Amino acid sequence: MRMLVDLDFPPEPFNSYVRDGSAGARLGKIMGDIKPEAAYFATRNGRRGGTLIVDVSSPSDPPRIAEPFFIMFNAAVEFDVCMTPEELGAAGLEELGKKWG
Repeated sequence: MRMLVDLDFPPEPFNSYVRDGSAGARLGKIMGDIKPEAAYFATRNGRRGGTLIVDVSSPSDPPRIAEPFFIMFNAAVEFDVCMTPEELGAAGLEELGKKWG
């Protein structure tokens, strides 16, 4: 199942990692382990942030994904299920509308 992973990085320790030149290597190590389908980094509410799309095959996967960001960056991490338009089309929205509408 695909999950949207939202990241919010506080200024520290990220600023220190930028100053000492290790921020890229630290992020690269995490990305190499997680292997997201897509990754985007941008500012959010004046802070560093990111969005990853990852394939989660087990309920035990979120800690494997979140812990490196918690431990290395003191980041906040949120997970949301996401899907492609084709997957949404297979969800049976018409039947659900008839049943619950």
